[in-house]
Amino acid sequence: MLIREATADDWPRIWPFWHRIVAAGETYAWDPGTSEDEARVLWMNPAKRVYVVEDDSGSVVASAYLTPNYGGPAARIANAGFMVDPDEGGRGHGRALAEHLLTEARAAGYRGMVFNAVVETNPAVKLWTSLGFTILGTVPDAFEHPRHGLVGLHIMYRVLQDSAETVTGAVRDGRTAAS
Repeated sequence: MLIREATADDWPRIWPFWHRIVAAGETYAWDPGTSEDEARVLWMNPAKRVYVVEDDSGSVVASAYLTPNYGGPAARIANAGFMVDPDEGGRGHGRALAEHLLTEARAAGYRGMVFNAVVETNPAVKLWTSLGFTILGTVPDAFEHPRHGLVGLHIMYRVLQDSAETVTGAVRDGRTAAS
């Protein structure tokens, strides 16, 4: 398995599973009818760092993005989106990609990561909690699930750096890198 930054040439390999996942309407709060052009703008936005997972045959089997969740003085809280090809689930690609993005987010100076809308029936909730995310709250009946009806949307959070660390993440001999 290889995890690397995505290029524009990867989009045609991401789109089939992106479309399948969003069209299913079970885990993302994006319009299931999102066109390919709209999806490309959402996922491959230049403001985001986008990654892909290639399996041993070189097929793209998962993708994720990392971006600030807020702007200005709150820009050091990250957000991310993850998609694993449904045919490739259960093989560790999602966990490996999540661990990679958490490392990348720390290295980029993010203090924490927030997921704004995790569908409470999404099996990934178990992955996120196993990686140290907590559920801060749940917006009840906020998501119209095609099989489960109205379900909640979790807001999940994980600390990446303690508040004593600088945006570079460096604390040396009791002094921050900025001292």
